[in-house]
Amino acid sequence: MGGFFGVVSKVDCINDLFYGTDYHSHLGTKRGGLAVYRPDGFVRVIHNIENDQFRSKFDDDIAVMHSRSGIGVISDYDDQPLLIRSHLGNYAIVTVGAIKNAELLAGQAFQSRRLHFSEMSGGEINPTELMATLISQEETFEAGIEKAQDAIQGSCSLLLLTDRGIYAARDKWGRTPVVIGRKEVSFAVAMETCSFPNLGFKTERFLGPGEIVFIAPEGYEQKKPAQKKMQICGFLWVYYGYPASSYEGINVEWVRNRCGAFLARRNPIQIDFVAGIPDSGIGHGLGYAAEAGVPFKRPFVKYSPTWTRSFMPQNQVVRDLVAKMKLIPIRELIEGKKFLFCEDSIVRGTQLKDTIQRLYDAGALEVHMRPACPPLVYGCKFLNFSFSRSEMDLAARKAIRELEGESVRGLSEYSQNGTEKYKAMEERIRRRLNLTTLKYQRLEDLIEAISLPKEKVCTYCWDGLDKS
Repeated sequence: MGGFFGVVSKVDCINDLFYGTDYHSHLGTKRGGLAVYRPDGFVRVIHNIENDQFRSKFDDDIAVMHSRSGIGVISDYDDQPLLIRSHLGNYAIVTVGAIKNAELLAGQAFQSRRLHFSEMSGGEINPTELMATLISQEETFEAGIEKAQDAIQGSCSLLLLTDRGIYAARDKWGRTPVVIGRKEVSFAVAMETCSFPNLGFKTERFLGPGEIVFIAPEGYEQKKPAQKKMQICGFLWVYYGYPASSYEGINVEWVRNRCGAFLARRNPIQIDFVAGIPDSGIGHGLGYAAEAGVPFKRPFVKYSPTWTRSFMPQNQVVRDLVAKMKLIPIRELIEGKKFLFCEDSIVRGTQLKDTIQRLYDAGALEVHMRPACPPLVYGCKFLNFSFSRSEMDLAARKAIRELEGESVRGLSEYSQNGTEKYKAMEERIRRRLNLTTLKYQRLEDLIEAISLPKEKVCTYCWDGLDKS
């Protein structure tokens, strides 16, 4: 998905920019980039972070990037930040989101016969460059950002660095978070509040859906008010978000503990202990264990010093290898035991099947699974949260296809917990994964765990409802 961080200050802020951007590394997989403004102009650096940590790539660069304002980004898609020269002035820009109608918007721009776009690998248009083009067609930055937000299908939050400060804009429906932090001589803007405490920032406020603000060393000014309707992505709390972060004032780890508690209440079971597949399953597992009154243990430990995140590589074979090599089983905890795993979700299920088999190979008697969210029946059309090329790669859709064939009728029945079709799908997934039992989280319980009204949370991937 990606994440960004920006800072404006009355003093040099390069360390805050460097570490603040690094605190978004869990959100992106491909590129890391920084841009700063100095009296002699803009300076930009971009590095590949597919196989290395963000910090290790920028140590030498920040020594020559000292500045009082800058923006940084972790991207799983395109090279960022971009430096733009336009009639509005020179600026740097970073974006997070997914523009689903990029080809249409580019075609409309081509009609002027004076525009062109650089092409990314695979022939795709750089979405950040497209946003910059749309913005630069207007008479002011705020008018350009508003026009661009209205034109795109999908979502796009952004930071735009000028010689005076930073424009920050949350996507029109608030699918991704944007938050302002403050300390004595500086203001920061970020997606993850976990980037604030260790740098001395305190959360000032969250931007509303579609809101635009301009941030300068002296303070910030609203340029466009937020709209009332919001559709923040529920998957942020389930999986993407860092445990120490909060969105709309609601902490990620707190929600995950509540998710686990709901799972324990719905389907009590006799087991020896509870575990969470690291890392995102741990918070859910701790909540389950506390509610069920059973021990929490770690039958798998994650070897993180050298093995990267398993979703990082694009190649499925390499991704499966990483998933296997980073998790080391502890036979002494597994052999002869009946236990339950909490997991954030089951997306494709390919890695999970191998993980479960390894538990049986280590002597497990029973392996139960409780995903913290409902089955992913629909592919996300607003954010790039999965590398699946098609929603037919989703474990739930594979099961539905096995039950229905290529022609699927009544797809909505598969997303309604308790229907006969839902039960058949759940059972088909259980058998494929070789689990003793499988019970998904109910959507109503997930919403209650998040504690926002359902109409404010995007639940499209689970129920197929587009509420925008």
